[in-house]
Amino acid sequence: MEKQNLDNLRHSCAHLLAKAVLELYPESHNAIGPAIENGFYQDFEMSVKISEEDLPKIEKKMRELLPSWNHFETNEVSIEEARKLFKHNPYKVALAEEFEKQGKKLTTNNPGNFLDLCKGGHVENPGKELQHFKLLSIAGAYWRGDEKNKMLTRIYGTCFPTKQELEKYLWQQEEAKKRDHKKLGKELELFIFSPSVGPGLPLLLPKGYTVRKVIEEYLNKLKTKNRLEFVWSPHIARSELYKQSKHWQKYDAMMPPLKIENDEYTLKPMNCPHHFQLYLSKPRSYRDLPIRYAENATVYRFEKSGEINGLLRVRAVTQDDSHWFVPHEKLAEEIDRAIGMIKQIYTTFNLDNFYARISVRDSENSDKYLGDNQTWEGAEQELISAVKKHAIKYEIGEGEAAFYGPKIDFMVKDSIGREWQLTTIQLDFNQPENFDLTYVGADGEKKRPAVLHIAFLGSIERFMAILIEHYAGALPFWLSPIQFAILPIAERHLALAKQVAEKLIKAGIRVEVDETNESIGKKIRLSTLQKIPYMGIIGDKEVQSSSSGVQNISIRTREGKDLGIKNINDFISEVQTDY
Repeated sequence: MEKQNLDNLRHSCAHLLAKAVLELYPESHNAIGPAIENGFYQDFEMSVKISEEDLPKIEKKMRELLPSWNHFETNEVSIEEARKLFKHNPYKVALAEEFEKQGKKLTTNNPGNFLDLCKGGHVENPGKELQHFKLLSIAGAYWRGDEKNKMLTRIYGTCFPTKQELEKYLWQQEEAKKRDHKKLGKELELFIFSPSVGPGLPLLLPKGYTVRKVIEEYLNKLKTKNRLEFVWSPHIARSELYKQSKHWQKYDAMMPPLKIENDEYTLKPMNCPHHFQLYLSKPRSYRDLPIRYAENATVYRFEKSGEINGLLRVRAVTQDDSHWFVPHEKLAEEIDRAIGMIKQIYTTFNLDNFYARISVRDSENSDKYLGDNQTWEGAEQELISAVKKHAIKYEIGEGEAAFYGPKIDFMVKDSIGREWQLTTIQLDFNQPENFDLTYVGADGEKKRPAVLHIAFLGSIERFMAILIEHYAGALPFWLSPIQFAILPIAERHLALAKQVAEKLIKAGIRVEVDETNESIGKKIRLSTLQKIPYMGIIGDKEVQSSSSGVQNISIRTREGKDLGIKNINDFISEVQTDY
């Protein structure tokens, strides 16, 4: 179903929710009820306090009302008529007056027994089309998002064209709760948040740092192989740098400035202006290009507290960032190189169900963007051609480009079918103008390079969260913080356990020896809950079958599969193929 049709379906269901609530709670007022990603919500000023235990009752009323809803009748009204029709509802009057000031048409809609002020976007036959819905949760929300206004009750729901789609979504939501990276991050001892440090500022525990380090090491090797050069830049810069790049004027997430010796600085929100300074450190020739700078750098974003979400949305963001300075005639070749790297990364992390979303300008509001129309059209076509060359499925996102250039976002589906935006390739013809980036061409003339801004993982924190949920915490062997747990049954088995551990460590395998006095059953259970890929059990049988230089150990997997007694050297040879 097309997005617009799906939005119409869900917005129509928000009307149905509003009518049901007003029937059950007559002293209430409905405010706004838009379609959102994966569903809809409706805000209410409630006469009584309700909880999620009340949702089945509201759903029942919605189903009772639905057969009488045949068609949304639309009528245009004046501001005077709107005030009269909705005099009982201060929120509708406020909306009408707001729309009237903006020069918008005022329209009412009525599916048969519920008059509402609404700009439209409904299904043709609500009685038949709104069959497959579910109310999900309740939250508080300030009217118009302003904390100075009254707190309203927001009811979230979803609606789909078919029963099968609804059931799949509800299953996905339940599965997502089990895989929640915040829950698993705590259980697996990966990361914490401390109120003393502040919201949105994650602290990685040793196991979490190991996962991050392994991801970075893999990525660094791939980048080095593809002739990227690593650089480093500081965490702050003078505010003037971001005024030159135009981020200061156009980027909402800039951190507040700070004063150092009467000069204004800020925490860096992105790395590109720093990397431009590296490019400008000496004259450049066409022989030098492409130059590909890479930096795994933490930047800082002013995310609102209500938008912070575990590792998915943080204020300290580590980007696996890179900036490629490219002659225009080599753009196709370099974008091709980047897409090849992206495909390799997705295969490595088992995320190879993806498509490309190409973000272009809003053609009706070109004044929001830097640069001229010809430059933009050329940049947009370069990206479309590159994706077509790799036969990657793509769609166009009009109006979604950054202010300085179009981009490709790679959208990945995880193991339960959720969509995540990962890699971004941003093609930039405008910042080279802002910073006067030049090189001397083969003809001796000064030219401007294009810049490719590429973050292969987006941010390392967010990528870790996605991986934790994709694998439900059971990371692949090469990525697991502890790869092998050695479980001696009794103290007399500890000597062999330590010999085995030493041999595994020398082979580069991350090992944990459980020296507690717990029963072997409990040790196995705890290692399984920690989602350690392999467990080695050592008892009398294993000690007796071992000899000088030969260590035998009973091995089982976190899935509960018994692999029997193995020579530890043979096991090392087998698992090293998993890297």
